[in-house]
Amino acid sequence: MAAHYAISASEDDGVIRQRLLTRTTTTRGEPPLKKLLKKFLAFAGEVDKDSDNYADCEKLYKSFLQELGTFELPLIKTKAVVDANKREQESFKRLQAELSKQINQAQDDIEDLKLQLEEGKIERQHKEECEAIRRLIGAQPPRSETQKALNELEKELVILEAENTAAARTLEIRKKQFALLLHVVDDLQSTIEDEQKNPLDLDLVPSTSGVPSSVDAGTTAEPMAVDPV
Repeated sequence: MAAHYAISASEDDGVIRQRLLTRTTTTRGEPPLKKLLKKFLAFAGEVDKDSDNYADCEKLYKSFLQELGTFELPLIKTKAVVDANKREQESFKRLQAELSKQINQAQDDIEDLKLQLEEGKIERQHKEECEAIRRLIGAQPPRSETQKALNELEKELVILEAENTAAARTLEIRKKQFALLLHVVDDLQSTIEDEQKNPLDLDLVPSTSGVPSSVDAGTTAEPMAVDPV
């Protein structure tokens, strides 16, 4: 089984940075920067010689320029990629800012809609209550009929009050008549008791009408007249 060699994030970043600086993608071969440095040193060393070596200098110069072009081309590509990444990053930042703005606006809209929803619920509740009251009012009879019924009730109330007054007056008269009747009965009972206690005294009592008392006692008493109500 193949072995796995784990490296840390900082080491990984160092390796990537080194490869970008040396323009190498693998650890094999000589780095391009080192090759370019050798070409430059060879050209500079040949130029410093005093001998007549224009052909060798020109050859080394062309070789250095070729190596420089080879080294510069990836740099140009890398710069283009970096610039593109920067533009894309700026575009992402603008997009992020726009999205954040839209999110904030959406949140504000949601809060406004919540308030509108609550107001709509309250308004709907008020409408339902008003509709219930309207139905209740519609179920009641017209005002003219209600007023007519009130007038009839007032008339009946007046009649009942008159009847109540008359009944109270009649009751008062009956109370007086009953009290008088009780007084008469009480006097009659006292008279009867006296007659039973002293029966002989009745013959000695003179009659005011010239008739003997025995005749008066046997006479039937007239009932007390009571005024009709």
